Amino acid sequence: MSTPWILKCTDVPQFDALQNAAAEFQSDDKLHLRNLCNDSSRCAGLTAVHMSKGFRKIILDYSRQQVTGETMELLFDLADAVEFTQRREAFRSGERINTTEDKAVLHHLLRMPKDYHFTGSVHSLADKILEDVHSVRDQVELFTKNVRSGQHKGVTGKPLKQTVVVTCGSMHLGTEFVHEALSADEEAVKAAKGRGLHFLSNVDPVDTFLATRGLDPAETLVVVVSKEFNSGESLNARSIRN
Repeated sequence: MSTPWILKCTDVPQFDALQNAAAEFQSDDKLHLRNLCNDSSRCAGLTAVHMSKGFRKIILDYSRQQVTGETMELLFDLADAVEFTQRREAFRSGERINTTEDKAVLHHLLRMPKDYHFTGSVHSLADKILEDVHSVRDQVELFTKNVRSGQHKGVTGKPLKQTVVVTCGSMHLGTEFVHEALSADEEAVKAAKGRGLHFLSNVDPVDTFLATRGLDPAETLVVVVSKEFNSGESLNARSIRN
């Protein structure tokens, strides 16, 4: 019998109820997205606004998803059935929810502010890990400032104007998404004038050629993103070096 912490969402009847409701969207034309988007009260109910520090407004708009208020209630029922809130708090407090490796899952520490304190955390090293994270982030910030200012140069003494981000699989997507978003910002484009950012995530030699074509090695910085430096990104890094 499943325990609450290994219970799958498909194991509870609330999942069947949600699936049955979802099936109606395939047969009922009134539930077509073009009609749902014309319902102003529905759209308003599927929009959330968050004011962050510094009064930056973050708008989460779910109204373009094929759901209704009733669908969302069924989704919330499913979340309650699998104890989603309790699982989330276990994750945030540092419980060992990675049962395969018997480890805590602490990705969120990469996004926490420096002054965040893990009150009630079951992970004894949470505050120390956060301190280490920000120490590395500070080093990254200093390094990037030195590159952009020209203080940090290539081995021949030329300023570094091009950057190639070497990863494997989808590890580059976060960086690339930010790059694409800022490419539409006039101030960011002006600040990046004369610089280029390139991504290499495929071990195919053709992709290596395309990602580095036309780049001057003396003006190019290669950044390797890897967890263990023993997989595909390492092959790409070696091919660039050679």
